[in-house]
Amino acid sequence: MANNKSNKKETKTHSKQSKSTSSSSKKRSPAKKRVERVKKPAVPLRIAFLGGINEVGKNITLYECGDDMFIVDCGMLFPEPELLGVDLVIPDFTYIERNADKIRGIVLTHGHEDHIGGLPYLLKTLNVPIYGTKFTLGLLEGKLREHELLRSTSLNVVKPGDTVSLGCFDIEFIRVTHSIPDSVALAIKSPAGVVVQTGDFKIDTTPIDGEVIDLARFGELGNKGVLALLSDSTNAERPGYSMSERKVGETFDRLFSKADDKRIIVATFASNVHRIQQVIDTSVAHKRKVAVSGRSLENSVAVGTELGYLKIPDNTLVSLDMVNRFPPEKVTIITTGSQGEPLSALSRMAFSDHRKIEITPQDCVIISATPIPGNEKMVSKVVNELMKLGAEVVYERIHDIHVSGHACQEEQKLMLSLVKPKYFIPVHGEQKHLRKHAELAQGMGIPEKNVIIGDNGFVVEVKKSGIALVNTVPAGRVLVDGYGVGDVGSVVLRDRKHLAQDGIIVVVATVDQESGVVVAGPEVISRGFVYVKEAEHLIEDARRLASRILESYIGGGYSDRNVMKNRIKDEVAKMMYERTKRSPMVLPIIMDI
Repeated sequence: MANNKSNKKETKTHSKQSKSTSSSSKKRSPAKKRVERVKKPAVPLRIAFLGGINEVGKNITLYECGDDMFIVDCGMLFPEPELLGVDLVIPDFTYIERNADKIRGIVLTHGHEDHIGGLPYLLKTLNVPIYGTKFTLGLLEGKLREHELLRSTSLNVVKPGDTVSLGCFDIEFIRVTHSIPDSVALAIKSPAGVVVQTGDFKIDTTPIDGEVIDLARFGELGNKGVLALLSDSTNAERPGYSMSERKVGETFDRLFSKADDKRIIVATFASNVHRIQQVIDTSVAHKRKVAVSGRSLENSVAVGTELGYLKIPDNTLVSLDMVNRFPPEKVTIITTGSQGEPLSALSRMAFSDHRKIEITPQDCVIISATPIPGNEKMVSKVVNELMKLGAEVVYERIHDIHVSGHACQEEQKLMLSLVKPKYFIPVHGEQKHLRKHAELAQGMGIPEKNVIIGDNGFVVEVKKSGIALVNTVPAGRVLVDGYGVGDVGSVVLRDRKHLAQDGIIVVVATVDQESGVVVAGPEVISRGFVYVKEAEHLIEDARRLASRILESYIGGGYSDRNVMKNRIKDEVAKMMYERTKRSPMVLPIIMDI
């Protein structure tokens, strides 16, 4: 871990106020009126949602009380297909930057990308202490190292049961179970009251690491009085309980036994260390060597092993280069790509584009994940390609090869009954998830007026006398494309979409600046519009049209280049639409010499 981390538990000393007594020896006059102490109004707590509402990703919440603020999580979101060329989406940090002098720290609930992936971009403009559990900070270190921010960042390790003080806030960390180790919920104590934010959670009584969710602590807080609960809504539509992670281990054992002489390839989420541990345990039991494919997976295995969250027997791991030296029945490959991501290791295997792994009929591929909504088509495409190569593919739900890391309805209701909040705010989910969770809360006895369904940019004020939306702040999305952050906006995306749909035509001409004579061109270049060799007459007609326009302006002594370019653009675009019913982007270039 970084040398600027601290395992020291921070506590805040609360002083008890005693009744004041008069030091004067004079007797109080019987006629003197009693002076009543004026009660100061309670300082309200404000919660600004900057991401993670009406979406699954880029979670970030800002708490404010008086002159103190702190941030919970700072995630990212993988782009939708229409965001052409965009690498990832992060929150808009405008409101945070405006209040940088009030930010006392950043608190992390767990190490998933949608909760820590945006941190490197925030830390380039904001340098405050970060608090998180050991595995969470272990994953974060790699990101900060890539962005050259590790040395300048204060990382502070906490564990469940610890409390840190940030200004007027005391934040207690409570153990929860999720699909990644070291996940915590937060009990946020402020002058206005106690707020519980669950983070991502499920209630698993038989977790792989034996660290059961601390339901007793939630109950204690509920008995003392909780002002508001912010709870994970991802699985609010699913009735019942989520299955235990151990169920997947039983399924793995059954599938490995049936695999006979086949090589096994398991695709799963890189951060699901418990799932990876079960694959390794099952492989060892069936006398198989294990190889890992995928950068993010390799990083998770390295961090998990270093910090003791993964226990891998000696001589179990082998490199991908050595895989072909063993018989297929002696090898297991763990890989990324369970969501059909185009550049993932499994996708490259499926499309015969992987440099080291070739899929054959001797392979059994187990996709240990459920497609994220919107990814079904990509996963199906990968499955079909794997089957075309002869592989056996196991991906159906009936095999119990994946369990969710998020609470289903009965678990959400249990959390509500333990915490007994006065106010309820569903978070982490799309609108349908938030509304369903709100309905569950009302069914548990929370009045409708005490439930708020927020949105990104909403600022909710919570106090004992009521809860209300009081303001909105900037909370859009910022697109990251390569090294560029925020420089890809709606205009650039519109142009990219235009180019992707209709292609481009470039009209190039060179004009003598002094004489006004066209000395070269115009030449017409087409990309992504028509195949030039089969449409030479169309290209030639476009060239002649551009030539006539140039001559009409230059011959008349007109030298405004912008007017000439716009005329060429309009006339060529009009001709192309009339002849092809397509609207390519037309880009005129007039060079002066």
